[in-house]
Amino acid sequence: MKIAIVGAGVVGIACAHELSQDGHEVTVFERRSTVAEEASFANGALIAPGWTAPWAHDHGRLAWPWSASGAGLQVSRLPRGGEWSWLWQWRRAGKGPQMLSNHAQVHQWVRYSQERQQAITDRYQFEHDRSHGMLVLLRSEPEAAAAQAPWQQLRDLGLTAKLLSADEARALEPSLNTETPLHGAIELGGEAVANCREFAVLLRAQAQRLGCRFEFNTIVSRIEPQLNAGVNLTLTHTATHPSGEATNGSAQRFDAVVVCAGVAAVGILSPLGLKLPLQAVVGHSLSAAVREPMDAPQSAVLDGRHGISIARLGQRVRVAGGAEWGRESGSPSKASLQRLYRVLSDWFPGAVRLGGPAGSVQEWRGVQATVPDGMPLLGASRLPGVWLNLGHGQAGWSVACGAARALADRIDGRSPDIDMAACSPQRYGL
Repeated sequence: MKIAIVGAGVVGIACAHELSQDGHEVTVFERRSTVAEEASFANGALIAPGWTAPWAHDHGRLAWPWSASGAGLQVSRLPRGGEWSWLWQWRRAGKGPQMLSNHAQVHQWVRYSQERQQAITDRYQFEHDRSHGMLVLLRSEPEAAAAQAPWQQLRDLGLTAKLLSADEARALEPSLNTETPLHGAIELGGEAVANCREFAVLLRAQAQRLGCRFEFNTIVSRIEPQLNAGVNLTLTHTATHPSGEATNGSAQRFDAVVVCAGVAAVGILSPLGLKLPLQAVVGHSLSAAVREPMDAPQSAVLDGRHGISIARLGQRVRVAGGAEWGRESGSPSKASLQRLYRVLSDWFPGAVRLGGPAGSVQEWRGVQATVPDGMPLLGASRLPGVWLNLGHGQAGWSVACGAARALADRIDGRSPDIDMAACSPQRYGL
């Protein structure tokens, strides 16, 4: 089939690779000038099954501007209209039985995706920054108690997750600051960290070798399903005019389209009557060069209290975390970045170069398209020829390869190796 993909983040590129490998004629449309320029650019890089577990006791908390800092969703402004409903659904999904059920589903996807990603890496002999092993750091006894339920669930799901004492944790990560209180930790085995953007760039090259085409600086402004099968895409090219202004739209016809455009999908699909339950949730990261390897993490740690990760990516360290709602655009939040710097200083003071001639810190914010129940929209929509691969939230990189393989199987009429029912767009009437 002739298939269009909207969006060249890691989710879209993974789809392009799988569909091209299956023999389809694939074209990827991306509004930016290259791949992985938005949510895939500098995310936390975590891929370990288990990292998405609700380790913090206030995991499902809505943190209003007047609230104390901590984990949960930072609400930056008063909601309007239907936004109240979305926030309420998000809060409900982060509590009790639904939270554990959703986490079990996400865990299965992360695990499946990790296997697929490893197979791709081995097949093409990719060389990119990655590392094994991860510690969830628990500062106090109450935090350790709150972590018991997700820890037991991971064990029930077949994941090796070890409870460690503070001394055992420090033996695995000897650079942990001894002045920061540490009650214990949970060790998650296997590959834990991989550089999302590097992987996306490498996979794009492989997709192109399989015949996939990429059209950058191109906005898909309209999708029109046709009664006699197929879909028409109206395209606007933004880089053909010397001033950078958009040129008039052109149209192309495809047998099917897979929308992997994150929050931009709302504007594309709303005219078709598909009211996506997506909201923009902003995450932040900072990346800096290692100052002294002996003071830097060996692999990755996750601060259970704050939900902030610190990961080693070759000769750099990336600190990422936080979830902010209500500030979809603008520069990185100073308060969010301060939390990242503070947690980095708590655990690995002096690990990175923050100033001087050799100091170079990249501060980044990324918008994650998020569904309130925590599960993505993955599969066929109710419109013929229109497929969705959206709403992965903070787990987009962790599940990209698995979601792409499962969706490609569905498009070809095969049964995927993983149950997709919990991700069906039909649960929202889409």
